[in-house]
Amino acid sequence: MQTVTLNTGAEMPILGFGVFQIPADDTERAVSDALAAGYRLLDTAAAYGNEETVGRAIRSSGVPREDLFVTTKLWIQDPPAQDNAMRAFDASLGKLGLDYLDLYLMHQPFGDVYGQWRAMEELHRQGRAKAIGVANFHPDRLVDLISNNEITPAVNQIETHPFFQRTADQDVMREHGVQIQSWGGFAEGRNNLFTNPVLSDIGKAHGKSVAQVVLRWLVQRDIVTIPKSVRAERMAENIDVFDFQLTDDQMACIAGLDTGSSLFFDHRDPAVAGRLGKRRLTD
Repeated sequence: MQTVTLNTGAEMPILGFGVFQIPADDTERAVSDALAAGYRLLDTAAAYGNEETVGRAIRSSGVPREDLFVTTKLWIQDPPAQDNAMRAFDASLGKLGLDYLDLYLMHQPFGDVYGQWRAMEELHRQGRAKAIGVANFHPDRLVDLISNNEITPAVNQIETHPFFQRTADQDVMREHGVQIQSWGGFAEGRNNLFTNPVLSDIGKAHGKSVAQVVLRWLVQRDIVTIPKSVRAERMAENIDVFDFQLTDDQMACIAGLDTGSSLFFDHRDPAVAGRLGKRRLTD
């Protein structure tokens, strides 16, 4: 497994397993299969409602804790945000059944971002969150957070796929020592990604699937990615991307697929900010 070095000095696997939208009843089996396939980076969130089953899979796997890189995420907190963020972290850690997290992310750039970040900085100082970061931050919000706080986020997890490539965002992150991480790497199949002729032709040239081409493209751009699947054979396929290399011409062809726009939702849209900013978790 290839790794990236975070600004904390920690090594993070460049390819992991995500559990977004996997029902809690299916998550334990899916994570167990992923760990058996060789994944060591696991990505969940309080908002996904499956932290507890992720934790059960970790405990039953027999994989030493120090060999795992576990991420979960903080949802938007009501005031006092700093105190509530600390309680939310304790709740997530308890559900996972862990003593520490390798990475704790602020899930959305809404609410009292600075109160939440102060709590996360304290958790990092305590060693309970080995690294802290954010998700869904556009460059202006990210740079503002960096400029007005002590600790620079280690990671920014954002929508990144062949149709929304975020090269300018990645340049800003690289300048500030923030690692880019992709969510939605397959665009959830939108824009007919899995039958796209450019990706299909590249796959045929290497004897690989479109999914493997996309993951290889992300890896070659030094982007951490967390593909999701509930099928063991697909998990094995997704992790098998370290035995081939896309050429410069192939990378350029994929670059030509960029639309420059989200296929899901724009966090700068007032309607999105209003909808997500008002949502609270029930536990």
